[in-house]
Amino acid sequence: MFSKILIANRGEIAIRVIRACKELNIHTVAVYSEVDKESLHVRLADEAVCIGSGPASNSYLNIPAVISAAEITDVEAIHPGYGFLAENAHFAEICESCQIKFIGPPPESIRLMGDKMAARENMRKAGLPITPGSTTIIKAKEEALRIAHRVKYPVIIKAAAGGGGKGMRICHNDVRLISALMTAQAEAEASFGNPDVYIEKYIDEPRHIEFQIIADNYGRIVHLGERDCSIQRRHQKLLEESPSPALDNKLRKKIGEMVIRGAKAVNYRNVGTMEFLLDKNGDFYFMEMNTRVQVEHPVTEMVTGIDIIKEQLKISAGEKLSFQQDDIKFSGHAIECRINAEDPQNNFIPCPGKIEILNMPGGPNTRLDTHIYTNCVISPYYDSLLAKLITHGKNRKETISSMKRALSEFLIEPIKTTIPFHRQILDNQAFKDGKFSTHFVEKLLEEKETKTEETT
Repeated sequence: MFSKILIANRGEIAIRVIRACKELNIHTVAVYSEVDKESLHVRLADEAVCIGSGPASNSYLNIPAVISAAEITDVEAIHPGYGFLAENAHFAEICESCQIKFIGPPPESIRLMGDKMAARENMRKAGLPITPGSTTIIKAKEEALRIAHRVKYPVIIKAAAGGGGKGMRICHNDVRLISALMTAQAEAEASFGNPDVYIEKYIDEPRHIEFQIIADNYGRIVHLGERDCSIQRRHQKLLEESPSPALDNKLRKKIGEMVIRGAKAVNYRNVGTMEFLLDKNGDFYFMEMNTRVQVEHPVTEMVTGIDIIKEQLKISAGEKLSFQQDDIKFSGHAIECRINAEDPQNNFIPCPGKIEILNMPGGPNTRLDTHIYTNCVISPYYDSLLAKLITHGKNRKETISSMKRALSEFLIEPIKTTIPFHRQILDNQAFKDGKFSTHFVEKLLEEKETKTEETT
């Protein structure tokens, strides 16, 4: 096992890694920007190094600064968390060239599965179903029109190197497709430094289902079941749960077996997540793979009892997985609410500022992953995620009840947060019945707007 690692991240994920390291007796080094000097991850780590000014490009994305911090503190490995440099194959290669272990998959896996076109083709070859669409990068409008006419509208344009809804456009006709193509290419270039896009058949009102995998360096690969991530706004997840209300044991087993097959086909190692779209008929399609730990990993930990971060550290240190697929047992149900510093009443605009009043929820089967504390300042430079609130119960109904109670205890003032919106979601009958799709939030907001107009 490592004796000392650096965490190349901030916020709650940095704290999550620090906690796992402490329990494994691993010395930790935090890096931070100038505006994060008083952040909780800096206080909890054994050492801390400032790597630049507030903007992420000057600090958390500054590879030379991160590597310098690792070298002067003499660490053996770097954990990238999620976001920032977590899926940067170039960064992983630099770590290796500096004799620093990158805690994640090999650079070639990051590069292969990070290219969505290559990932789709590899999974197709492995026997996984993929959505109909282009098999190469779309460059010209004539090519885009040809693909759209073949798979039939609606179609969706996606950035080949993208994520988080950037470089993504839904099109229902030729006119929209031509205009959206250039817009998507420009947005992809601005967001990822890569203008490449491709086209898929748009699946109407699907579920967003993802499977967590863990693979050691000796050929053993297991999956830890699925998470339902359908509750999202503009392709940004708001609430996740495990297991999915949409899957029965037969379908779960079928997708799980395909996930293992796909991971073996690309010789995948470390942790990762395969994401699928599930349509109304129960047909599913491989969408993409995330070559890192996910924001929503806690719900899987709650239902399996497996500490994913610790397993990630052990695998990276060369240890074998201590369990196999038959050892994975699922217990109860778990839900995670992402609490963001955003104003749901004002188009979810970010709400940075100082937290003056804070009351954190607790109680049985309640977990809170957060980096906030009374009088801390939420910076406008970074993601608005304040906390991940997770509850676990014997069944979905009990878990929803626990989450509603926990949200009622969670007080963050004076900044606006998404707590009230999460309570609306949990009170919605369609959600309680487990009958929803990726369009759920959009419909909920439309219903709310209609009611507001009717009362004014």
